[in-house]
Amino acid sequence: MRTHTLIISGILLLLLACADNTGFTLEGQLSNTGNVRTAVLYDGDRKLDSVFLNERGEFRFRRTATHPRLLTLAAGENRYHLVLQPGDQVVLRADLAQESDDYEVSGSPLSVKIKQVAATLAEKQRFEAELEEAFAAEASGLDDKALMALRQEYIAKYRAGIQGYTDKIILFAQQHDDLAGFYAMNTLDRESAEVELIAYADRIAGRWDDNAQVRQFLAEMAQLKRLAVGQPAPDFSSLTPDNKPVKLSDFRGKYTLVDFWASWCVPCRQENPNIVKQYQAYKDKGFTVLGVSLDGNPGAWMRAIKDDGLEWTQVSDLQQWGSEVVGLYRIQAIPASYLLDPEGIIIAKNLRGDELGSFLKKTLD
Repeated sequence: MRTHTLIISGILLLLLACADNTGFTLEGQLSNTGNVRTAVLYDGDRKLDSVFLNERGEFRFRRTATHPRLLTLAAGENRYHLVLQPGDQVVLRADLAQESDDYEVSGSPLSVKIKQVAATLAEKQRFEAELEEAFAAEASGLDDKALMALRQEYIAKYRAGIQGYTDKIILFAQQHDDLAGFYAMNTLDRESAEVELIAYADRIAGRWDDNAQVRQFLAEMAQLKRLAVGQPAPDFSSLTPDNKPVKLSDFRGKYTLVDFWASWCVPCRQENPNIVKQYQAYKDKGFTVLGVSLDGNPGAWMRAIKDDGLEWTQVSDLQQWGSEVVGLYRIQAIPASYLLDPEGIIIAKNLRGDELGSFLKKTLD
Protein backbone atom coordinates (compact mmCIF):
# COMPACT_ATOMS: atom_id res chain seq x y z
CA MET A 1 0.00 0.00 0.00
CA ARG A 2 2.85 2.36 0.90
CA THR A 3 4.53 1.55 -2.44
CA HIS A 4 1.40 2.55 -4.35
CA THR A 5 1.15 5.78 -2.32
CA LEU A 6 4.75 6.67 -3.14
CA ILE A 7 4.21 5.96 -6.84
CA ILE A 8 1.06 8.10 -6.93
CA SER A 9 2.81 10.91 -5.07
CA GLY A 10 5.69 10.76 -7.52
CA ILE A 11 3.32 10.97 -10.47
CA LEU A 12 1.54 13.97 -8.92
CA LEU A 13 4.85 15.74 -8.34
CA LEU A 14 5.85 15.05 -11.95
CA LEU A 15 2.55 16.44 -13.22
CA LEU A 16 2.92 19.53 -11.07
CA ALA A 17 6.44 20.05 -12.35
CA CYS A 18 5.19 19.77 -15.93
CA ALA A 19 2.38 22.20 -15.18
CA ASP A 20 4.89 24.70 -13.82
CA ASN A 21 6.71 24.62 -17.17
CA THR A 22 3.64 25.84 -19.04
CA GLY A 23 4.05 29.36 -17.73
CA PHE A 24 6.07 31.75 -15.64
CA THR A 25 5.74 33.41 -12.27
CA LEU A 26 6.76 37.01 -11.74
CA GLU A 27 6.67 38.33 -8.21
CA GLY A 28 8.48 40.92 -6.20
CA GLN A 29 8.32 44.05 -4.12
CA LEU A 30 8.24 47.75 -4.96
CA SER A 31 9.24 50.40 -2.45
CA ASN A 32 8.39 54.11 -2.29
CA THR A 33 5.18 53.41 -4.18
CA GLY A 34 3.45 56.67 -3.13
CA ASN A 35 0.04 56.72 -4.81
CA VAL A 36 0.85 53.77 -7.09
CA ARG A 37 -1.52 50.90 -6.30
CA THR A 38 -1.11 48.55 -9.25
CA ALA A 39 1.56 46.84 -11.34
CA VAL A 40 0.77 46.27 -15.02
CA LEU A 41 2.34 43.76 -17.41
CA TYR A 42 2.63 44.75 -21.09
CA ASP A 43 3.53 42.91 -24.29
CA GLY A 44 4.68 45.86 -26.39
CA ASP A 45 1.79 48.35 -26.16
CA ARG A 46 -0.74 45.63 -25.31
CA LYS A 47 -1.83 45.27 -21.71
CA LEU A 48 -1.63 41.63 -20.62
CA ASP A 49 -2.49 41.75 -16.95
CA SER A 50 -2.55 43.91 -13.84
CA VAL A 51 -2.44 43.20 -10.12
CA PHE A 52 -2.87 45.25 -6.96
CA LEU A 53 0.10 45.89 -4.73
CA ASN A 54 -0.40 44.87 -1.12
CA GLU A 55 0.43 47.15 1.79
CA ARG A 56 4.11 46.14 1.56
CA GLY A 57 4.26 46.84 -2.19
CA GLU A 58 4.34 43.15 -3.07
CA PHE A 59 2.85 41.72 -6.27
CA ARG A 60 2.57 38.41 -8.10
CA PHE A 61 1.77 37.45 -11.71
CA ARG A 62 1.19 33.93 -12.99
CA ARG A 63 0.92 33.66 -16.78
CA THR A 64 0.87 30.81 -19.28
CA ALA A 65 3.53 31.02 -22.00
CA THR A 66 4.62 28.90 -24.94
CA HIS A 67 7.89 30.70 -25.74
CA PRO A 68 10.16 33.45 -24.36
CA ARG A 69 8.67 36.94 -24.63
CA LEU A 70 9.97 40.45 -24.04
CA LEU A 71 7.54 41.97 -21.54
CA THR A 72 7.41 45.22 -19.62
CA LEU A 73 6.37 45.63 -16.00
CA ALA A 74 4.94 49.11 -15.43
CA ALA A 75 4.40 50.74 -12.06
CA GLY A 76 3.66 54.45 -12.06
CA GLU A 77 6.15 56.11 -14.43
CA ASN A 78 8.66 53.28 -14.12
CA ARG A 79 9.17 50.54 -16.70
CA TYR A 80 11.12 47.30 -16.20
CA HIS A 81 11.99 45.10 -19.20
CA LEU A 82 12.02 41.33 -18.78
CA VAL A 83 12.44 38.32 -21.05
CA LEU A 84 10.16 35.68 -19.53
CA GLN A 85 9.76 32.09 -20.67
CA PRO A 86 7.98 28.90 -19.57
CA GLY A 87 9.34 27.63 -16.28
CA ASP A 88 10.75 30.96 -15.09
CA GLN A 89 10.16 31.91 -11.45
CA VAL A 90 11.27 35.51 -11.42
CA VAL A 91 11.72 37.88 -8.51
CA LEU A 92 12.01 41.63 -9.12
CA ARG A 93 12.70 44.30 -6.53
CA ALA A 94 12.73 48.00 -7.32
CA ASP A 95 12.47 51.42 -5.76
CA LEU A 96 10.00 53.61 -7.64
CA ALA A 97 11.90 56.68 -6.49
CA GLN A 98 14.90 55.50 -8.55
CA GLU A 99 15.40 55.35 -12.32
CA SER A 100 13.83 52.43 -14.21
CA ASP A 101 17.22 50.85 -14.89
CA ASP A 102 17.92 50.58 -11.14
CA TYR A 103 16.34 47.29 -10.05
CA GLU A 104 17.20 43.73 -9.02
CA VAL A 105 16.00 40.69 -10.91
CA SER A 106 16.65 36.95 -10.45
CA GLY A 107 15.24 33.67 -11.68
CA SER A 108 15.52 34.57 -15.39
CA PRO A 109 18.97 34.53 -17.02
CA LEU A 110 17.63 36.37 -20.11
CA SER A 111 16.09 39.08 -17.93
CA VAL A 112 19.38 39.52 -16.13
CA LYS A 113 21.06 40.03 -19.51
CA ILE A 114 18.45 42.44 -20.86
CA LYS A 115 18.96 44.54 -17.72
CA GLN A 116 22.35 45.52 -19.20
CA VAL A 117 20.52 47.68 -21.75
CA ALA A 118 17.78 48.84 -19.37
CA ALA A 119 19.29 52.31 -19.16
CA THR A 120 19.48 52.49 -22.95
CA LEU A 121 15.85 51.40 -23.31
CA ALA A 122 14.77 53.94 -20.69
CA GLU A 123 16.72 56.67 -22.48
CA LYS A 124 14.94 55.82 -25.73
CA GLN A 125 11.53 55.93 -24.05
CA ARG A 126 12.27 59.33 -22.50
CA PHE A 127 13.45 60.67 -25.84
CA GLU A 128 10.31 59.43 -27.60
CA ALA A 129 8.03 60.76 -24.86
CA GLU A 130 9.67 64.20 -24.93
CA LEU A 131 9.45 64.32 -28.73
CA GLU A 132 5.80 63.29 -28.67
CA GLU A 133 5.00 65.92 -26.02
CA ALA A 134 6.77 68.65 -27.98
CA PHE A 135 4.98 67.63 -31.19
CA ALA A 136 1.59 67.70 -29.47
CA ALA A 137 2.28 71.19 -28.12
CA GLU A 138 3.30 72.56 -31.52
CA ALA A 139 0.55 70.73 -33.42
CA SER A 140 -2.30 72.28 -31.49
CA GLY A 141 -4.47 74.41 -33.78
CA LEU A 142 -2.54 73.74 -37.00
CA ASP A 143 -4.33 73.09 -40.29
CA ASP A 144 -3.73 69.87 -42.23
CA LYS A 145 -0.96 71.31 -44.41
CA ALA A 146 0.99 72.74 -41.49
CA LEU A 147 0.43 69.57 -39.48
CA MET A 148 1.88 67.42 -42.26
CA ALA A 149 4.92 69.68 -42.48
CA LEU A 150 5.42 69.52 -38.71
CA ARG A 151 5.14 65.74 -38.82
CA GLN A 152 7.95 65.54 -41.37
CA GLU A 153 10.09 67.83 -39.24
CA TYR A 154 9.67 65.64 -36.18
CA ILE A 155 10.33 62.44 -38.12
CA ALA A 156 13.69 63.95 -39.13
CA LYS A 157 14.40 64.83 -35.48
CA TYR A 158 13.53 61.28 -34.44
CA ARG A 159 15.82 59.68 -37.00
CA ALA A 160 18.73 61.89 -35.96
CA GLY A 161 18.19 61.33 -32.25
CA ILE A 162 17.69 57.57 -32.42
CA GLN A 163 21.09 56.74 -33.98
CA GLY A 164 22.95 56.54 -30.65
CA TYR A 165 20.38 54.07 -29.32
CA THR A 166 20.70 51.97 -32.47
CA ASP A 167 24.48 51.73 -32.12
CA LYS A 168 24.26 50.60 -28.48
CA ILE A 169 21.67 47.91 -29.21
CA ILE A 170 23.63 46.53 -32.16
CA LEU A 171 26.72 46.25 -29.97
CA PHE A 172 24.70 44.45 -27.28
CA ALA A 173 23.34 41.94 -29.82
CA GLN A 174 26.88 41.27 -31.08
CA GLN A 175 27.95 40.50 -27.53
CA HIS A 176 24.88 38.38 -26.73
CA ASP A 177 24.13 35.85 -29.45
CA ASP A 178 20.93 34.65 -27.79
CA LEU A 179 17.31 35.65 -27.29
CA ALA A 180 18.32 38.61 -25.15
CA GLY A 181 20.17 39.97 -28.18
CA PHE A 182 17.19 39.20 -30.40
CA TYR A 183 14.69 41.02 -28.22
CA ALA A 184 16.99 44.03 -28.01
CA MET A 185 17.35 44.13 -31.81
CA ASN A 186 13.60 43.83 -32.20
CA THR A 187 13.18 47.23 -30.51
CA LEU A 188 15.10 49.04 -33.28
CA ASP A 189 13.43 51.39 -35.73
CA ARG A 190 12.87 49.49 -38.98
CA GLU A 191 13.84 52.34 -41.28
CA SER A 192 16.87 53.83 -39.56
CA ALA A 193 18.40 50.39 -38.83
CA GLU A 194 17.23 48.61 -41.97
CA VAL A 195 20.61 47.30 -43.14
CA GLU A 196 21.60 46.04 -39.69
CA LEU A 197 18.22 44.38 -39.09
CA ILE A 198 18.25 42.56 -42.42
CA ALA A 199 21.78 41.31 -41.76
CA TYR A 200 20.74 40.18 -38.27
CA ALA A 201 17.70 38.34 -39.66
CA ASP A 202 19.95 36.47 -42.09
CA ARG A 203 22.25 35.56 -39.18
CA ILE A 204 19.54 34.07 -36.97
CA ALA A 205 17.49 32.36 -39.72
CA GLY A 206 16.70 28.79 -38.71
CA ARG A 207 17.17 29.42 -35.00
CA TRP A 208 14.41 29.60 -32.39
CA ASP A 209 11.84 28.43 -34.95
CA ASP A 210 9.37 27.63 -32.15
CA ASN A 211 9.29 31.28 -31.07
CA ALA A 212 6.35 33.18 -32.61
CA GLN A 213 8.01 36.58 -32.17
CA VAL A 214 11.14 35.38 -33.98
CA ARG A 215 9.03 34.01 -36.84
CA GLN A 216 7.14 37.31 -37.08
CA PHE A 217 10.42 39.25 -37.10
CA LEU A 218 11.90 37.10 -39.86
CA ALA A 219 8.76 37.49 -41.99
CA GLU A 220 8.87 41.26 -41.54
CA MET A 221 12.55 41.39 -42.45
CA ALA A 222 11.84 39.36 -45.60
CA GLN A 223 9.42 42.14 -46.64
CA LEU A 224 11.98 44.81 -45.73
CA LYS A 225 14.68 43.00 -47.69
CA ARG A 226 12.48 43.18 -50.79
CA LEU A 227 13.19 46.92 -50.90
CA ALA A 228 16.81 46.84 -49.76
CA VAL A 229 19.77 48.15 -51.73
CA GLY A 230 20.68 45.53 -54.33
CA GLN A 231 17.10 44.39 -54.92
CA PRO A 232 15.04 45.07 -58.07
CA ALA A 233 12.58 47.92 -57.53
CA PRO A 234 8.95 46.71 -57.67
CA ASP A 235 7.24 47.85 -60.85
CA PHE A 236 4.08 49.94 -60.70
CA SER A 237 1.88 51.99 -62.98
CA SER A 238 0.29 55.39 -62.42
CA LEU A 239 -1.05 58.41 -64.30
CA THR A 240 0.48 61.71 -65.40
CA PRO A 241 -1.44 64.99 -64.90
CA ASP A 242 -2.92 64.53 -68.40
CA ASN A 243 -4.02 60.95 -67.54
CA LYS A 244 -1.37 59.08 -69.53
CA PRO A 245 -0.35 55.74 -67.98
CA VAL A 246 3.32 55.42 -67.02
CA LYS A 247 5.17 52.40 -65.64
CA LEU A 248 8.36 52.46 -63.63
CA SER A 249 9.81 49.85 -65.98
CA ASP A 250 9.51 52.41 -68.82
CA PHE A 251 12.59 54.10 -67.32
CA ARG A 252 14.95 51.15 -67.76
CA GLY A 253 18.22 52.19 -69.38
CA LYS A 254 18.71 55.28 -67.18
CA TYR A 255 19.66 56.00 -63.61
CA THR A 256 16.28 56.95 -62.16
CA LEU A 257 15.43 58.76 -58.96
CA VAL A 258 11.95 57.68 -57.85
CA ASP A 259 10.94 60.69 -55.77
CA PHE A 260 7.93 60.41 -53.44
CA TRP A 261 6.63 63.87 -52.56
CA ALA A 262 3.50 66.07 -52.36
CA SER A 263 2.59 69.70 -52.87
CA TRP A 264 1.64 70.07 -49.18
CA CYS A 265 4.94 68.59 -47.93
CA VAL A 266 7.20 71.50 -46.92
CA PRO A 267 10.43 69.43 -46.69
CA CYS A 268 9.64 68.02 -50.15
CA ARG A 269 9.23 71.49 -51.62
CA GLN A 270 12.44 72.59 -49.92
CA GLU A 271 14.29 69.66 -51.52
CA ASN A 272 12.86 70.25 -55.00
CA PRO A 273 15.41 72.95 -55.99
CA ASN A 274 18.21 70.48 -55.25
CA ILE A 275 16.60 67.80 -57.42
CA VAL A 276 16.11 70.36 -60.20
CA LYS A 277 19.80 71.26 -59.94
CA GLN A 278 20.91 67.60 -60.15
CA TYR A 279 18.47 66.88 -62.98
CA GLN A 280 19.85 69.75 -65.06
CA ALA A 281 23.43 68.67 -64.35
CA TYR A 282 23.02 64.98 -65.21
CA LYS A 283 19.99 64.59 -67.51
CA ASP A 284 22.32 64.30 -70.51
CA LYS A 285 24.48 61.72 -68.74
CA GLY A 286 21.85 59.02 -68.29
CA PHE A 287 19.97 60.37 -65.26
CA THR A 288 16.27 61.13 -64.89
CA VAL A 289 13.59 61.49 -62.22
CA LEU A 290 10.14 60.00 -61.78
CA GLY A 291 8.05 62.07 -59.38
CA VAL A 292 5.37 60.13 -57.48
CA SER A 293 3.00 62.49 -55.68
CA LEU A 294 0.88 61.67 -52.63
CA ASP A 295 -1.43 64.56 -53.41
CA GLY A 296 -5.22 64.35 -53.32
CA ASN A 297 -5.91 67.70 -54.98
CA PRO A 298 -4.97 67.73 -58.68
CA GLY A 299 -4.92 71.52 -58.83
CA ALA A 300 -2.45 71.88 -55.96
CA TRP A 301 -0.30 69.10 -57.46
CA MET A 302 -0.07 70.69 -60.90
CA ARG A 303 0.57 74.16 -59.47
CA ALA A 304 3.46 72.82 -57.42
CA ILE A 305 4.95 71.12 -60.50
CA LYS A 306 4.85 74.44 -62.37
CA ASP A 307 5.97 76.64 -59.48
CA ASP A 308 8.94 74.40 -58.62
CA GLY A 309 10.00 73.89 -62.25
CA LEU A 310 9.77 70.11 -62.19
CA GLU A 311 10.45 69.15 -65.79
CA TRP A 312 10.58 65.39 -65.35
CA THR A 313 7.70 62.89 -65.51
CA GLN A 314 5.18 63.19 -62.70
CA VAL A 315 2.56 60.60 -61.73
CA SER A 316 -0.12 60.22 -59.06
CA ASP A 317 -3.33 58.31 -58.45
CA LEU A 318 -4.43 61.19 -56.15
CA GLN A 319 -5.15 58.74 -53.33
CA GLN A 320 -2.63 60.30 -50.93
CA TRP A 321 -1.62 57.78 -48.21
CA GLY A 322 -4.21 55.34 -49.56
CA SER A 323 -2.23 54.87 -52.77
CA GLU A 324 -1.18 51.31 -53.55
CA VAL A 325 2.37 52.49 -54.20
CA VAL A 326 2.62 53.64 -50.55
CA GLY A 327 2.25 50.05 -49.37
CA LEU A 328 4.33 48.65 -52.21
CA TYR A 329 7.29 50.83 -51.22
CA ARG A 330 6.56 50.93 -47.46
CA ILE A 331 6.41 54.72 -47.51
CA GLN A 332 5.97 56.00 -43.94
CA ALA A 333 7.04 59.61 -44.49
CA ILE A 334 7.95 61.94 -47.32
CA PRO A 335 10.17 63.06 -48.88
CA ALA A 336 11.36 59.54 -49.66
CA SER A 337 13.30 58.34 -52.67
CA TYR A 338 14.85 55.31 -54.34
CA LEU A 339 17.72 55.64 -56.80
CA LEU A 340 17.74 52.88 -59.43
CA ASP A 341 20.44 51.81 -61.85
CA PRO A 342 19.66 51.29 -65.58
CA GLU A 343 18.54 47.70 -64.84
CA GLY A 344 16.02 48.87 -62.24
CA ILE A 345 18.09 47.74 -59.24
CA ILE A 346 17.95 49.85 -56.06
CA ILE A 347 21.39 51.37 -55.50
CA ALA A 348 20.59 54.01 -52.86
CA LYS A 349 17.68 55.35 -50.80
CA ASN A 350 16.64 58.70 -49.40
CA LEU A 351 19.57 60.71 -50.79
CA ARG A 352 18.91 64.40 -50.26
CA GLY A 353 20.85 67.64 -50.45
CA ASP A 354 24.58 67.25 -50.95
CA GLU A 355 24.33 63.46 -50.59
CA LEU A 356 22.40 63.18 -53.86
CA GLY A 357 24.82 65.41 -55.73
CA SER A 358 27.86 63.54 -54.39
CA PHE A 359 26.41 60.15 -55.29
CA LEU A 360 25.53 61.21 -58.83
CA LYS A 361 28.93 62.83 -59.36
CA LYS A 362 30.69 59.64 -58.24
CA THR A 363 28.40 57.48 -60.40
CA LEU A 364 28.00 59.50 -63.60
CA ASP A 365 30.99 61.87 -63.96
